[in-house]
Amino acid sequence: MNYTLIGFIVYLIIVLSVGFITYKNNKTHKDFFLAGRKLNPWVVAFSERASGESAWLLLGLPGAAFALGFVEVWAALGCVLGIIIYWFVIAKDLRIQSEKCNAITLPDFFAQKFSNGQGTIRFLAMLIIVFFFTFYLAAQFNGAGKVLNATFGIPQITGIIIGAIVIIFYTMMGGFFAVAWTDLVQGIIMICTLVVLPIVGLIEIAHNGHSLSSAVAQAGPGFSSFLGGKTGWAGAAIIISGLSWGFGYFGQPHLLTRFMSIKDSGKIKKSRKIAIAWAIPAFFGSMMIGLVGLSLYGQNSFQDVEKIMPQIANDFLPAWLAGIFVSGAIAAMMSTADSQLLVISSSVVEDFYHKTLKKELSPKSMLNFSRAVTVVVGIIGFVIAVTSKKLIFTLVSYAWAGLGSSFGPALLLLLKWKKTTKQGVIAGMLTGSLSTVIWSNIPVLDNFISVRFVSFVLATFAVFIFSMITYKPVEN
Repeated sequence: MNYTLIGFIVYLIIVLSVGFITYKNNKTHKDFFLAGRKLNPWVVAFSERASGESAWLLLGLPGAAFALGFVEVWAALGCVLGIIIYWFVIAKDLRIQSEKCNAITLPDFFAQKFSNGQGTIRFLAMLIIVFFFTFYLAAQFNGAGKVLNATFGIPQITGIIIGAIVIIFYTMMGGFFAVAWTDLVQGIIMICTLVVLPIVGLIEIAHNGHSLSSAVAQAGPGFSSFLGGKTGWAGAAIIISGLSWGFGYFGQPHLLTRFMSIKDSGKIKKSRKIAIAWAIPAFFGSMMIGLVGLSLYGQNSFQDVEKIMPQIANDFLPAWLAGIFVSGAIAAMMSTADSQLLVISSSVVEDFYHKTLKKELSPKSMLNFSRAVTVVVGIIGFVIAVTSKKLIFTLVSYAWAGLGSSFGPALLLLLKWKKTTKQGVIAGMLTGSLSTVIWSNIPVLDNFISVRFVSFVLATFAVFIFSMITYKPVEN
């Protein structure tokens, strides 16, 4: 009897059941996209963390640590710092201000802050979201294919199809309610995977008579170095590149909507503690999985390094527990993909169709339209997943940089600086997205210093400079 498969099937039944159960909770498209701002702090915290950490955390970061060694500690540290800072700096202000202007999406919030030029902001934000999120969504579907292939021997294309169908179905059925409550389950499975699996691996390494550092050092020069053996500017660039992952959190629409959905802004403090307590062991556990894999299997043992996590689970855990932890990897993808589906759909339906084109439909028709757009977007993501040859790490890094720099500086200054203008916000969004596309496609530049850092800094300057030029004091 295949207990691994049984564990995985039980998990799929649970998340599909949530879709059915929450179907009736959606009376309007606002319920579908933001759960009516009724979520409790535990659900918000786990939903934000599970949505924030995708196939990248369970497959991409372990694969990078396996390929490069201890140098990936800077990426883990950058992400943890980013999470801590944006929970303290952005969460409460965004919850309060978004309710005041009755905004249910991030582009809607940007637009509602200004009396004119709303259409331009909404349309530009929608284009940015659709463009970058399709790559991000494709990475999640790709991750499902890799995990199912490594665990059950299912052809990768078949795994992508299975993952896409399940994710699209329960998101289309239950909307934000389904996404948030499945995130709670998925977040619990993910943190168990990221804590238990490294411990099991370390025990196996010790049983073989090694420490982690000595085992990693055997892989070759540079693997046990925090700078990858680099010095001077090359070493500094590695630190900046890793830490710059933290900038991305400030502009991820699928995470920022979590802050907008909590029932009471006073509960943000409780959610923040839960989210930070989840993040610290999760990121360093993820990196440790890659290092443990490098120690146990050796440098050239995998054609695809991003299959290291399910391989360790299948090799060193009881079959039933491996099934649960493999579900943890699928959970990471689903919890992000479903949120991204909702963000793209909400941007098309609410920001473009409803607010920009001024199209009015009955609440039921708007809800059905939202579900239809969700299915179409999911199919587009699936097509990119089966045609793209890039690693999950690369796809996520690209989308993370683009979204973080397009929206992060504009949001931060809009919340904290009263002189931020419409022109500044538009300039920041354009600069962040264009600099990401250009910088990423010139390898010599991206190797010199990370696009995640450059695009965020350039976008911040753009918002500030254009706001200073166009700001007009309100006359009493």
